[in-house]
Amino acid sequence: MADIKNRSAYHEYFIEDKFEAGLVLQGTEVKSLRAGKASFNDSYCIIEKGEVFIKSLHIAEYSHGTVNNHDPVRLRKLLLNKKEIRKLENKLKERGYTIVPLRIFFNGKGFAKLEIGLGKGKKLYDKRETIKQRDVEREMKRFIK
Repeated sequence: MADIKNRSAYHEYFIEDKFEAGLVLQGTEVKSLRAGKASFNDSYCIIEKGEVFIKSLHIAEYSHGTVNNHDPVRLRKLLLNKKEIRKLENKLKERGYTIVPLRIFFNGKGFAKLEIGLGKGKKLYDKRETIKQRDVEREMKRFIK
């Protein structure tokens, strides 16, 4: 099973809260995801009329798909509880918050899930600090081994 992660999300944003959302997909999209053919480049989530959607998530066309193959960057609906959507909506009204896709995975029942995070954008100096901390941790692990 493919577990596709958005590595740049933690570099670009402080993730304050995480949610697990279901994805509304077509059959060929599920097969592509199982093969690990997805990319988070510039993807983000929006809320329209009380529903959450993910924009510009690229799921490659399925290699053995026929005429019924899916559009790689179509708008996809996310399934969340109303309470969670309201919480996200209230936070988005504050300045600097955005909903960031973090990873795609398959749960125990075989359903495709998207982990989304409520992120606040990092400034350049914050990014440098994160890189510095990561390097220090890496050096410490090297000395421990």
